[in-house]
Amino acid sequence: MRDRADLVIVGGGVVGLSLACQLARMGFCDVVVLEQGYLCFGASGRNGGGIRQQWTTEENILLMKESVRLFRRMAAETNYNIWFRQGGYLFLARDGKTASTLEANMKLQNRLGVPTRMVSPERARGIVPGLDTRGVEVCAYNPTDGVLFPFPALWGMAKVATQLGVEINTYTRVTDIQTRGKQIVKVVTDRGAIATSRVVNAAGAWSWQIARMLGVELPNKPYRHEILVCEPLKPFLDPMVSDLSDGTYFSQTMRGEICGGISDPEEKSSMETRSSFRFLHRMCRSMLRLLPRLADVKVMRQWAGYYDETPDGNPILGPVEQVDGFIQLNGFGGHGFMLAPAIGRQAAEWLLRKVDHPMFEKYDLGRFARGEVEREIFVIG
Repeated sequence: MRDRADLVIVGGGVVGLSLACQLARMGFCDVVVLEQGYLCFGASGRNGGGIRQQWTTEENILLMKESVRLFRRMAAETNYNIWFRQGGYLFLARDGKTASTLEANMKLQNRLGVPTRMVSPERARGIVPGLDTRGVEVCAYNPTDGVLFPFPALWGMAKVATQLGVEINTYTRVTDIQTRGKQIVKVVTDRGAIATSRVVNAAGAWSWQIARMLGVELPNKPYRHEILVCEPLKPFLDPMVSDLSDGTYFSQTMRGEICGGISDPEEKSSMETRSSFRFLHRMCRSMLRLLPRLADVKVMRQWAGYYDETPDGNPILGPVEQVDGFIQLNGFGGHGFMLAPAIGRQAAEWLLRKVDHPMFEKYDLGRFARGEVEREIFVIG
């Protein structure tokens, strides 16, 4: 392991690797990535792979347009097949308020070049054979959203970064970050220390622990989020489907499995990753309401990862006042994977070329103290 670097990235998940990859492509390779486990150890290897542009804020819609463009190129650029399939996203609204929100979102998305359209329950049944739309008022559908397989996406980013000179250290846990005054001078790990003046905190659910080493309190809290997958079926489902009434989402993989999860308002903040019967029961009931044809299908396995959630559902980006050179790229909830390519690119431009991206001001840590909070209400799948 190197004993010094210009920049240390704490966290070898999709956000940290995306940043490392983009920095390397811009010619900056004096970078060390520290990952406490293996690649795909955290939330990046435990998510459902959804990639959508249907958001409620202009910033996130534009970021996701960029991410989709980068995901489309990723397989060719990394020589890893990430199985990116643009089968669309179909959101179901069961009440008037949700329907009005979807329609307002559609207008904003259309203005920004995303081809979302409102479809009737009857039309939705044509898009998803066997979908039970009883109780559904209206649906929002964007055919250019999609899903991918998370593992090869991470492997591809890591491959590109290391080939260009970035050092990635797995099974390396950060134990301390030392300062002189307000300036970072050293990152201490269980494998040795690295002299540096800049640290990026891309540690996801562990980001608050990393920040606390420097006396910085982040409002992020980790929440368990569970997913299940069933036995392979003959392909019939093109889009990701999401029922906004209970937070259910699911898609079909290219191997035929149905894979998805459901929101749980009773889940408390924790670092728990064990599977629960409560999730299995709630998810199966919701799935059978939407696709009765799955009644005899076997669930093969379930697992859990983390949502790294902030109070307003938006990430924390950029520097902090307390410590010079301490940069935040965390708090993405369940959407870090889909946002990562665009976030990595913009963060690299901001770090190297001093390109002023407004999101680093809007989503800084200080917004919570200032009361400048704009809630992102679309936080599903």
